[in-house]
Amino acid sequence: MSLEPLLYLSEADVTKLCQSIDPLAIVEDTFCRVAQGVAGVGAEAALRWAAPDGTAARSLVLPATSGNTHGCKVINSCLGNLDRGLPRAHGLIVLHDDATAAPTCVMEGGVISALRTAAVSAVSVRALRDLAAVRSIAVLGCGRQAATHLTLLTPLCANLRRILAFDLNVERAKRFADSHSRQTGIHVADDAEAAVRGADLVIAVTTTTTPYAQLDWLQPGATFLNVSLDDATEALLLRSDHLIVDDWNLVRNDHHRLLGQLARTGAVIGPTKANTTYGRRVDADLATVVSGRYERPVHPHHRVVINPFGMGVHDIAIAAEVQAAAARSGMGMLLPR
Repeated sequence: MSLEPLLYLSEADVTKLCQSIDPLAIVEDTFCRVAQGVAGVGAEAALRWAAPDGTAARSLVLPATSGNTHGCKVINSCLGNLDRGLPRAHGLIVLHDDATAAPTCVMEGGVISALRTAAVSAVSVRALRDLAAVRSIAVLGCGRQAATHLTLLTPLCANLRRILAFDLNVERAKRFADSHSRQTGIHVADDAEAAVRGADLVIAVTTTTTPYAQLDWLQPGATFLNVSLDDATEALLLRSDHLIVDDWNLVRNDHHRLLGQLARTGAVIGPTKANTTYGRRVDADLATVVSGRYERPVHPHHRVVINPFGMGVHDIAIAAEVQAAAARSGMGMLLPR
């Protein structure tokens, strides 16, 4: 028995192929599979170092499976990339054959990672909120993730009237606003607080490691997407009306992000733990929410925090659809083994 050649899909290939798939449907279906116990993630591995310019760099390895689809995402990032004019994150996704376990496809992973992240955000907010009620959005951080989030979310918000963007790099924020000038009322805010106050939906996609977003910045009924994981302060995490995570084990085992630190001290406990007088209990995971099993009502005045740590299973599911689209179109390069 001989193995087929290995398929390689470049960034350009992946970008084009992603236009033929529905990432929201894939993410929603994958969350339902997680809730059913037929999809999930393996133990993650992390390698961290300081780049020659002193900025933080890291490589994460995320194995995952969904039904008969198995694979691994390697996503690397360096905070110094933004000053180099490069995306913060780059990566690869490897898909494996169900029968032989042999790798079948290697593709650029940065595009899918950004798409998956924004799709998870969109699916999560849609499951918890009436998006027709979203009239204003605040975007904190003006990189690729911000652009991808707006691309997926704004078409779902039929009554959107205003977008406020903030970035510590003022020129980057201005370029971002200019590049999205066709979207409804996008303006650059003077600071993060000015962007957040009055927003119905806040999208935090920064590189910060220092929490800064305060609970009282959020108006009643606002949703805070803590995508970059360290923007929300302890008070915002602990005192929100609903605190939702994607995977509690990933959060609990993390030693770098605030919510993981709070979990280790007992200030935050998992969604399945019995009620206790100690610690703020996570209300639910996103698989429960998206599959319609979340029983607590989300009232219009409730403040909601969604903390999507990042489940590689969604990247693998999207990558599988990209591979299938490549097979139909004949795109990609075949590499000998």
